[in-house]
Amino acid sequence: QVQLVESGGGLVRPGESLTLSCAATGSPFSGAAVHWYRQAPGEGREMVARVVPNGWTSYADSVKGRFTISRDNAKNTVTLQMDSLRVEDTALYYCYHDGAWGQGTQVTVAS
Repeated sequence: QVQLVESGGGLVRPGESLTLSCAATGSPFSGAAVHWYRQAPGEGREMVARVVPNGWTSYADSVKGRFTISRDNAKNTVTLQMDSLRVEDTALYYCYHDGAWGQGTQVTVAS
């Protein structure tokens, strides 16, 4: 069964950028989509972006134009490029694929 490992979180100022990575271990990504979700304290989990094997992507309205998801099937990684970060982007970010969740990586945006 695939296991997912996220990395790349951190503390940044508003307007700055971060790149998150999700690596599949144990088995390669299947033909299912790979998603990024996030969960802020006291709130539910929100789908941020997803990518399917042919590269088609979709985004939450709150991140359209600022976040870019990409998938490298050969390297079994999915990247979430986050630009123009806002305080409200602060959350624990999770990768999800085919029934498996990663452990999450914290993104904090503060001045």
